[in-house]
Amino acid sequence: MNDRRFLGRHNSSNSRQSWLGLALLVVLIVLIDPPGSQANPFLAKAGEAPTTVHVATCAVSGGFVHLYTAMDNGIFDKYGIKIEHKFISGSAMNLAALSADEISFLYCAADGTIPGLASGIDGKLIASPLIGLPYVLLAQKDIKRLEDLKGKSIGVSRAGDLDDRLMKTMLKKFNLSTADVIIRPMGGSQPERYNAMVAGIIQAAPVTPPLDARGKKDGLNVIYNLKELNLPFIYSSLHTNPKTMKERPQLVQRFVAAIAESLYFAEKNPEKAKASLSKVLKIPDMETLQTAYDTYAVSLVNRGMLVPANALAGAVEVARETGTNVRKKPAELFDNSFAEHLTKSGFLKELWGGELR
Repeated sequence: MNDRRFLGRHNSSNSRQSWLGLALLVVLIVLIDPPGSQANPFLAKAGEAPTTVHVATCAVSGGFVHLYTAMDNGIFDKYGIKIEHKFISGSAMNLAALSADEISFLYCAADGTIPGLASGIDGKLIASPLIGLPYVLLAQKDIKRLEDLKGKSIGVSRAGDLDDRLMKTMLKKFNLSTADVIIRPMGGSQPERYNAMVAGIIQAAPVTPPLDARGKKDGLNVIYNLKELNLPFIYSSLHTNPKTMKERPQLVQRFVAAIAESLYFAEKNPEKAKASLSKVLKIPDMETLQTAYDTYAVSLVNRGMLVPANALAGAVEVARETGTNVRKKPAELFDNSFAEHLTKSGFLKELWGGELR
């Protein structure tokens, strides 16, 4: 009887030791090889010095929420990248800086840059986190419809830029010309043109969320939703230049991976994403910020990051029809290999699981 009790205690002790040993082994494995590490080969190695990268955005926009969120929440740090960010107004000047290698990466609406790329400027689209057209035309309180703009002015950034071309396409659809409605290049950012409209300097301006929500609160009118133009539209996209692709392909791959992770992070951490938007856009109102978040962090998100070839080809044709001297084929304007490698490596599956679409 005593022997049986002793054996029971002995077996129990061995069992506990076995479980403790197994638990210790699991902890060691996790520390040495954390879950998902094999599916994310893009992270910086321990002790690796960070690479400083010059990145530009072509507007102050809620559409760049993923870049802002990645910078604010240390996502680039994980990939060994230190960001030097600058704002350069307008797509033409940004493409010139990219082509001259003054910046390594450009974050801008692809439909704003495609005409310049198609005309021969050195640069390529390498990822498209957002697809779709979020612009609306916002107008003063007494303007209810497009026809009410006759004899009045619409403020845009620069002649030939995306908002300028969108306005001309819209006017053409409604059989209006620039003689009927003045399109006034003003430079600056959307908030500056919004303030000019409130001050009566212009009577309307194309804007993106959250300025449409702010406008409604201020009593302004959304008189046209530009998605009704049915244009093939690629929104916030990542660009680089041939020199960076050739000399620093690992950097390009890591940058694309960091933006892909930021898409996930922003969707799963809405308050942090909205905080980044609030800081950049200088909008404290949470209800207004929510409209921007819903648009850019949810409805327009392209989790696979691939540049859509058909939409790009369509955008090139639109550019040709509106006067661009097209010198390059659509296939020469983008490189999906870095975005494709996110899938082939297992990184996106590990990141999104069954939610990847």
